[in-house]
Amino acid sequence: MIHIREANFDDFEAEWQLVRLIPTDENGYINQWYNVGRGAFDKALYEMIEWAEGIGLPEGYVPETTLFIWRDMQLIGQAKVRHYLTDALRNGSGHIGYWIAPQFRGKGFGTEALRLVLEYAESIVPEDEFYLRADSGNAASIRIMQKNGGRVVGERDGKVFVRITKPDWSVLEV
Repeated sequence: MIHIREANFDDFEAEWQLVRLIPTDENGYINQWYNVGRGAFDKALYEMIEWAEGIGLPEGYVPETTLFIWRDMQLIGQAKVRHYLTDALRNGSGHIGYWIAPQFRGKGFGTEALRLVLEYAESIVPEDEFYLRADSGNAASIRIMQKNGGRVVGERDGKVFVRITKPDWSVLEV
C-alpha cells in the first residue's frame, strides 16, 4: 500500500537514506541535499519543515511542503508541493514535483503516489488547476500525470507543461 507523510523527525533515518541518494537534478526534479551527510541532514530536515510553514524561505520562494512516499514500511520516493504560484512557477516547475526511486519505477507506484499528493494538495493550493512539468524525454512521468487527469498544455525548451483540474466536489451527490 502506498501512503505519504510530511517530512518529520520520527522518520529521520529513512528520510536521510533516501534524500542523500536522489540526484541533484534528475528529469527536472531538483534535490539540493544530494549526498548530504547525516549531521547536515538535521539542518536540511528543519529547513523542509520550516519551508512548509513559510519560515526562512529564500528570496522569491513560496511555502513548499516536502512529502515522503512510502510503500508499506519502505520509503520509495519524495514529492514537493508548492503552496501557490508565482510567475516563475506558473511558467516553470509548477505546484508539484515528485521522484520515485529507480527500483520502484514502472510498477504503478508513481501513479498512485501522484494521486495521493494531488489529494493532499487540494486543500493547500488555491488555484483551480495543478501545474506540473516534466522533461519532454520523460514519457513515463507524463503518462503518470495523464493517468491522474493531466492534459498537456504546451512544450518549450525540452519541457512539457501539464495541467490537472481540481475536482469539483460540489457536483457530487451525497
